[in-house]
Amino acid sequence: MKLPVAPDAAASAVLTGLQPIVSPKTVVLILGSFPGVKSLERQQYYAHPQNQFWKILQAVWPDIPLPSGADSYGPRCRWLLDRGLGVWDVYASCEREGSLDSAIRAPVVNDIAGLHLPKLAAIGHNGGESFKHARHTRTLGVPVYQLPSTSPANASWSFERKLGAWREVMAAHNLVV
Repeated sequence: MKLPVAPDAAASAVLTGLQPIVSPKTVVLILGSFPGVKSLERQQYYAHPQNQFWKILQAVWPDIPLPSGADSYGPRCRWLLDRGLGVWDVYASCEREGSLDSAIRAPVVNDIAGLHLPKLAAIGHNGGESFKHARHTRTLGVPVYQLPSTSPANASWSFERKLGAWREVMAAHNLVV
């Protein structure tokens, strides 16, 4: 007797994203698309070692050391909040194999308006997939920016060029001295 073969669970599994990192002091909310495999495994935003998110933020605030080391994620999140930043993703869940945005299927959008951030002054979409939702985030009545993706898949932009764009948005909202 031949047993039926189950479909590939990885291909059909619904993945759930991470909780937002925000506070009532959040001025600029950075929205990615959906966490990559490494970020989901570690339950940490931008956990892939080649992602430039944390490196760019450190370069925006070079005089305020970003915590590092094995147990640095909690302190990094507090560091981020202390700068007036928040982080979340446009998608709450989706189906996807691997980490590429182009592989996202059946996405469910997060309720960004439901965050109720009293000091929110801007939204920065980290990359093109996230920016596809700018028409929705613009309804929040704050400036919306498309930032160059910090993903290793965005190799067409140099680090310096990405940094310049990110620094410009932070400076526009008085987050950089």
